[in-house]
Parts: sequence; structure tokens; C-alpha cells
Amino acid sequence: MAVPKRKMSRSNTRMRRSQWKASVPTLVDCPRCREPKLQHTACSACGTYNNRQVIEPAN
Repeated sequence: MAVPKRKMSRSNTRMRRSQWKASVPTLVDCPRCREPKLQHTACSACGTYNNRQVIEPAN
């Protein structure tokens, strides 16, 4: 198992950790009701996916 030979400095550790960021989810408009929704998921407003009714709409 690999073990570091020297301790990593605070600045190097923080520099490495600064790249860990949460990305903003990509939202698209639902073709039926024009509500923003996640890609490749059923619309929570109207309940459609790929122009088919797949779930009951959340009212």
C-alpha cells in the first residue's frame, strides 16, 4: 500500500480540496408544461416522460 513519504502542507491540502465543488444541476424545460426539470427524469409537475404519462402529477 502506498504511503506518503512526507506530510502534505496545509496550503497544498487546501489547494487540492478547493477543486471539490458541487455542480449546479442541469435543468431543462418540460415539453408539455414548460416547468424546469432534471434531464432524463419524469416531470414532477405533470408526470410525463418522453411524451408519455408515467406518474401521477404532484398537486
